[in-house]
Amino acid sequence: MNYLDFEKGLAEIEGKAEELRALGRTNSEMDVEQEAAALDAKADSLLDELYKDLNPWRKCQVARHPERPHCIDYIEALFEEWTPLAGDRNFADDHAVMGGLARFHDRPVMVIGHEKGNDTKSRIERNFGMARPEGYRKAIRLMDMADRFGLPVITLVDTPGAYPGKGAEERGQSEAIARTTEKCLTIKVPLVSVIIGEGGSGGAVAFATADRLAMLEHSIYSVISPEGCASILWKDAEKMREAAEALKLTAQDLKGLGVTDRIIPEPRGGAQRDRDAAVQSVGQAIAEMLTEVSGMNGDDLRHARRQRYLNVGTRLPLS
Repeated sequence: MNYLDFEKGLAEIEGKAEELRALGRTNSEMDVEQEAAALDAKADSLLDELYKDLNPWRKCQVARHPERPHCIDYIEALFEEWTPLAGDRNFADDHAVMGGLARFHDRPVMVIGHEKGNDTKSRIERNFGMARPEGYRKAIRLMDMADRFGLPVITLVDTPGAYPGKGAEERGQSEAIARTTEKCLTIKVPLVSVIIGEGGSGGAVAFATADRLAMLEHSIYSVISPEGCASILWKDAEKMREAAEALKLTAQDLKGLGVTDRIIPEPRGGAQRDRDAAVQSVGQAIAEMLTEVSGMNGDDLRHARRQRYLNVGTRLPLS
């Protein structure tokens, strides 16, 4: 288990409990279970206290936890007959973006999402979930296919942002993001989205401009990372905690602002502590959101989706 900075005390207690049990396994005459159980109870109490009211910066840390379930984990657990589709039919296949046909509750759907990778090799291959233009153009191609065949689109968002490299800019990164966002607003099939970790910048907006948007309890969604915001505003990336507060990037903030429709509860201590439970909660939310928008006429669906985003911010106070 990887522990975050603010979980150091928890790591010590759980480590001591495990050490005691290891001693008990090597020496059958030692009775350590009572003392280990007391440490477990203390760890449980501390875990509840730590996660009872996380501040925005700590939520950023949890959202980025490397052991949270990733896009591929949700696809393998929730969907059947997964058939990946590759390439933008123009330049290349971007491995930071997964997409393909599948069945969800025996209903054919199109699934598209960011994949960060889970070890050094896969993270490099997936470019840490930062898509290049060809990734967004692949998403456009798959959305067009879904629209043609009347398939609902499900997107799973987990990216620090679109890749800012020279080659990506030369191949039209901003145009590709804008076209993908436009495609989300154009298709006449249901489109639901879940932010499962980080929802960073336009790279996330391009997948999350949906009929229904859900966020995991400790996920984040923002126009820029706290570090990037701090570097621009204060010329000091170390002020990321202040930036995280100001950006209103937590699921709770965004629910209040009307940006997200629902918050999906996470297991105690975050999705990384009970991956199966987190995956099942996301599956339930997807099913509920699809039920809410299924059966609507395509033109009405598209109009309601566009109106939804035109209305974002209209109810905010002026001060």
